[in-house]
Amino acid sequence: MRYISTRGTAPTLGFEDTMLAGLARDGGLYVPEAVPTLSHSDIAAMAGLPYEEVALRVMRPFVSEAFHEDDFAAMIARAYAGFGHDARAPLVQLGPNHHLLELFHGPTLAFKDFAMQLIGQMFEHTLTKRGDRVTIVGATSGDTGSAAMEAFRGLDAVDVFILYPHGRVSEVQRRQMTTPTEANVHAMAVTGHFDDCQARVKDMFNHFDFRDRVGLAGVNSINFARVLAQVVYYFTAATALGAPHRPISFTVPTGNFGDIFAGHIAKRMGLPIERLIVATNQNDILHRCLTTGAYQPDAVSPSISPSMDIQVSSNFERALHLAYGGDGAAIAQLMDELKAGGFTVSQGALQALREIYASGRVSEEETSATIQDTLARTGELLCPHTAVGVRVAEAQVGPEPMVTLATAHPAKFPDAVEAATGIRPALPPRMADLFERNERVARVDNDLSAIEALIDERRAA
Repeated sequence: MRYISTRGTAPTLGFEDTMLAGLARDGGLYVPEAVPTLSHSDIAAMAGLPYEEVALRVMRPFVSEAFHEDDFAAMIARAYAGFGHDARAPLVQLGPNHHLLELFHGPTLAFKDFAMQLIGQMFEHTLTKRGDRVTIVGATSGDTGSAAMEAFRGLDAVDVFILYPHGRVSEVQRRQMTTPTEANVHAMAVTGHFDDCQARVKDMFNHFDFRDRVGLAGVNSINFARVLAQVVYYFTAATALGAPHRPISFTVPTGNFGDIFAGHIAKRMGLPIERLIVATNQNDILHRCLTTGAYQPDAVSPSISPSMDIQVSSNFERALHLAYGGDGAAIAQLMDELKAGGFTVSQGALQALREIYASGRVSEEETSATIQDTLARTGELLCPHTAVGVRVAEAQVGPEPMVTLATAHPAKFPDAVEAATGIRPALPPRMADLFERNERVARVDNDLSAIEALIDERRAA
């Protein structure tokens, strides 16, 4: 399996080098040269299997040259051993033909744990084999940062620096990033919003002297390994509900497009997905683009679903690459136009996107109302991001089963949940002392030189 850049001029790489590189050297994102397919019988045989076994069968074709099968199976087993539910990603029925896929049973209570825990195992295996050391830099709108720190804390061959927007994540999200005690993980509170953090990470990858000197690696969803790990739970959910013998639809609350792009990979592998529905909050650039064809970033509006407060959705580049038939030059041109203020998707590419994705937008008031209403009707307490997904899904439930991805535990956003329901969700016992732990964080301006200098100062210190 080889991986190519969405912009067409970076070297083609194998899986391990793709994983360690994160962002391609031409600024693009890596995608598989070809997506392997599974047969009807292959998919049917997954029904009822443990999550780890499905993960091995789904991901193995993408990594076969990188890891021996026994080694990879052991990595998967270690990655999910600490999850708080034996099913790893259990389904809960909300109503007729509508199901919730709970993705918050990992160590940091968010869907990012599914990918990050496995990436930690894969990085450790590869770096130990090669005798290398890397500096991981990531941007987070809330959940990626704590998941990365949890996965990599204490590892000898890795330094981790997470950039998050100061004052724009929840208290629980912040403390999950600022309270780890291991010396190799570092939280950096950046003046600005998530798009600023994400832009500075991309700037560092495009600053080749710095990138090469510190051994820069990335674990944001720009890293295809992140997307790959998220493909698995589409298969476990769909086969539990009757696939491949009947189609399944998914609604995904998303800001950076990685989680729903994983669904598209699952569909291309042969999973009978009827519809993939993008659910956005008031920062609705994805919904606007799919509706009008115009991708014009606006100011970020802080919301009660902060992990979706994004106007520059990195993984959308992967979707555009497919919609433009793999034309790297066309994607590079669009990304240049984005830097100048925005772009318009061609009619043919827009039609291709609409054949794969539908979308919906949810206001702040609708999000709160959905949290309240879902609790009253079902007894399920939703985080605000999940509520965005549920609201959009309920308007589009059809004859096939609909699965809404529950991306985070409600206790990660207690203020929003309490305001909507009067109930303040409690953290699990293992995190009960989170607000008593000492915090360790560096404040830094939204300035590339200042961020790079801080990383230089603190890595391997």
